[in-house]
Order: sequence, then C-alpha cells, then structure tokens
Amino acid sequence: MPLLGIPFEVVDPGVPERSDGDPVELVLANAELKARAGSALVGADAYVIGSDTDVVLDGRLLGKPADEAAAAQRLRALSARAHLVHSGVFVLGPGVELRGSESTVVRFRQLSEREIDAYLATGEWRGRAGGYAVQGFGSSLIEGIDGDLSNVIGLPLPLVARLVGSLPIG
Repeated sequence: MPLLGIPFEVVDPGVPERSDGDPVELVLANAELKARAGSALVGADAYVIGSDTDVVLDGRLLGKPADEAAAAQRLRALSARAHLVHSGVFVLGPGVELRGSESTVVRFRQLSEREIDAYLATGEWRGRAGGYAVQGFGSSLIEGIDGDLSNVIGLPLPLVARLVGSLPIG
C-alpha cells in the first residue's frame, strides 16, 4: 500500500545538503532544496515532498559519518545520553508551498566498545544521520524515545499527513 494511501515515486534529487546554521532551520532548508530539485526532475505539475533529517547532540549537528571511525566517534558520544532528531518536510506543487518540522528525543543506553564494534560491523551506520538506524540493528542501542518514531526513521508520517491532507491528491 502506498505511503498514507497516496501513490508516490522516490526520486533522488542529488543536491548537496547545507550543514551550517540553526538545526531546525537547516533541515527545513535542506528539505526545500530537495523538493525544488525533485520538482525540476519530475515537472512543476507534480506534488513533491522533500525531507531532511539530522541528529543534534549538545546543540551540534552530527550529520552522516564519512567513515567507520567517525561513526564510532558518534556512537561513543551518544552513549548513555539523550539527543534530538530533527526532520524538515517541504511540500511543493502547483500553487502550493508547505513546510513543517518535527523533533524527537532519543535516549541511548550505555554502550560498551564491544557493542559499538558489533554495530559498526553491520554497516548499518553508512549514510545515516548520527551514525545509526533505529529501524534496524540500531534499535538495540536505544533506551527510549520521546516523540514520533517515524521521525527518527527519517520521514515523520504524521507531519506529512497533516501537510498533504488538504491537497487534491489521489
């Protein structure tokens, strides 16, 4: 079944993401960049949803680790700590520009070096904000989540549903 009952196609707009600024404004700006680039690929008569997610610890964006050593560093920093996951969503279509953001608190449990090494060996950290994926093996790293789990996975579905709910799609 399509997402939220709406048929869709995934398009990689291939845009470089911004990495400096206020975390919430940054994910919103990146979501807009992706939506506008996606619209250029599929046509202005289509509705396009751009989304961006990042992890923030102590006010600092963690981003996606470039390599395994950087992923290990992120996991050590997150161990036994709470952090924020921010997502921005931008909906673009004929005469429509809608945007919104979602924030979720994620608490990691205390991780041993052995657990960090085992997680890194899964390769799941690649291309993931903060160096983990909660929807896979990364769920074992988590002690708790306050807020929307779908936001941590990468697309806050309740927010998307609110934004597209009034559009003439279907």
